[in-house]
Amino acid sequence: MIRTKLTILAACIAATHSVAVSANDYPLMPGDPLVSHQWHLQNTGQAAFSDRGGKAGEDMNLSLTHALGILGTGVTAAVIDGAVELTHPDLRDNVRPGSWNFTTDTPDLVPGGPTDRHGTSVAGIIAASAFNGIGGRGIAPRAGIVGFNLISSGNYNTANWLQSHGMYSDGYNKHSFDFPRIFNQSYGRTMSAPDSFDYTVDPWLKTYEDAQEEITRTTHGGRGALFIKSAGNGYARQTFTDPRFGSGYLRFENNNHGLPLQNVNLEQMDTSFWNMVVSAYNADGQLSSYSTVGSAVFVSATGGQYGVYTPAMVTTDLTGCDAGYNPAYGRNDLHGGHPLDPNCDYGARFNGTSSAAPSAAGAIALIMSANPALSWQDVRHILASTARQIDPDNAGVALSFETAQGDTVSYKAIDAWQTNAAGYAFHNFYGFGAVDVDAAVNMARFYDQQLGQFTQTERFAVTANSAIPDGDINGVSSTYQSTEVMTVDAIQVRVNIDHTSTRDLAIELISPSGTRSVIMTPRTGTILGQNGMENTQMLTHHFYGEQAQGEWTLRVIDTAAQDEFYVFDPRAAGAPNVNMVHRNNSDNGLLKSWDIRFIGRK
Repeated sequence: MIRTKLTILAACIAATHSVAVSANDYPLMPGDPLVSHQWHLQNTGQAAFSDRGGKAGEDMNLSLTHALGILGTGVTAAVIDGAVELTHPDLRDNVRPGSWNFTTDTPDLVPGGPTDRHGTSVAGIIAASAFNGIGGRGIAPRAGIVGFNLISSGNYNTANWLQSHGMYSDGYNKHSFDFPRIFNQSYGRTMSAPDSFDYTVDPWLKTYEDAQEEITRTTHGGRGALFIKSAGNGYARQTFTDPRFGSGYLRFENNNHGLPLQNVNLEQMDTSFWNMVVSAYNADGQLSSYSTVGSAVFVSATGGQYGVYTPAMVTTDLTGCDAGYNPAYGRNDLHGGHPLDPNCDYGARFNGTSSAAPSAAGAIALIMSANPALSWQDVRHILASTARQIDPDNAGVALSFETAQGDTVSYKAIDAWQTNAAGYAFHNFYGFGAVDVDAAVNMARFYDQQLGQFTQTERFAVTANSAIPDGDINGVSSTYQSTEVMTVDAIQVRVNIDHTSTRDLAIELISPSGTRSVIMTPRTGTILGQNGMENTQMLTHHFYGEQAQGEWTLRVIDTAAQDEFYVFDPRAAGAPNVNMVHRNNSDNGLLKSWDIRFIGRK
């Protein structure tokens, strides 16, 4: 039966890289009492201790990989997070040397208190043990784990960042480090306005980028490593401080026109090619309501919802009923003690793109375990080639707005699934799609492709000095004629724009083949984001496999000519909401200049 399914699977993948291949009729192997509730491993429509279940088949599709005994052996993942309870009964067998506690400056990585729980849940999604008769299991249940409490330690400085991300001055061997091939980063920022990506202004950006490039390209005998990063949880809400009213969050009366308040391209490190950004989908096979999106998303993975009405993730928690998520996260049948978890060592309400990143990390561990000779480029290519086109009927988001002339027009701010000139399907919600483990592992096992030499160009500058007309769907365009002979993996663009309301702006990049990528969605950020853009960097994977040579067009569109109404909700208990209006700017903006960098293969 296994041989038959593999033959069918290989034939399907050979036919087209975007086909969805399912092995969900092949049951998960028993041995862990909670595994039947882990919808992300195999979705049968189970409720996962919430009120209702999701849609059968919407999962990581890994049952055949596990049945073949491919479980992550030989691959270590670093959890860069809060503390990780490495003595947890479902994690301790997979712990490898090298964890570090930045609070105590020792290798004794212990939670800083009963709420220092996040990293333990992340680690369980990647590599909780299998077949030991307790709890659930990880996506790669025999992969190794090391942990770094960078976030919860309070010592978030450059030296600690570099150490947790693999940079050691003495040949990467400090503290007997078991060097990872995967670095999971389930953290990030929700930005309210565009930021600058300029090494002269922020030299630490170059330090971080250089470090991640070195680890990615040079470790493990040149096979390298991968940095996985959560996209963020800012689609529907942004929390920030308004100097007039204090801390709170913003709600638009029109629900922000259905568009995300946060775009991944606002977060500087999400625009780095060396971070593989992952969005989240839920048990219904749709974008998780919170997940930040944008053209820098590479793939999507399981994150779930909140574990009350619909499933979140069943994973490891701090041990004991008085620690971790158990005391505070009620309204879920697993929490607070259950016959399948009498000691409260697990939870069923972990969610967010904090869950999606380790889901992808665990999948990558399986891919690397299936074929240890794969390079970092090979793994990225396999993921892009085998990702499943999830939520295929998703129409994207069309924005209706009034022009300066008083006409009502519609602008496609987020496209439906689009297939580029190289044949790769892409969606700003999901990147190349949902990670499909069985398809990716099958491709990895029989991999024989030569991708060519990795290449990243200089930044090619374009002076535009062109007006951005207010409330005009045609916007302004500027072009660059590329002579680069290479295959594109990704493109970075930086823009310099004068504008008093960056929320109004949509920014597109159009390839010589006519593929359009919306690299900055309109209505992104808050009313505080009125300072234009200065060397604001954006990354897109939409052109994967296309050729760099030819004319590239940057288009900037002002999509508003009317006022906006919103509500500021103070976080202080009992404080009244503040109804506010954001007056439209009627002046034209100015696209001063932009630059473009091609990243890919020759």
